[in-house]
Amino acid sequence: MNWRIGEAKQSFSKVVQAAREEPQLIYNRDRLVAAVVEGETFQEFMGWQRRHAQSSLAAGAAKVRQACAEEGYVFEIPERENRPNSFADALDDLPR
Repeated sequence: MNWRIGEAKQSFSKVVQAAREEPQLIYNRDRLVAAVVEGETFQEFMGWQRRHAQSSLAAGAAKVRQACAEEGYVFEIPERENRPNSFADALDDLPR
């Protein structure tokens, strides 16, 4: 059910009771500002969010570095070498 924020304030216990059946959406000036859901539903959502949280690239790299350190593995990084760049060559061919 949808509630205006003033109604939700006045009928807070009704909002909480109704949340047992379905989420209660609270609006302020036609903008959704809150949702009241059953506690168990919220707990399930928080668990889902933790399981599906994306780690950053930096966090992934840190895990790789740690695993390499634990295993004594050393990355061999080849020396950089120049290679053809067709895009740069095409820019050279453009009229100025």
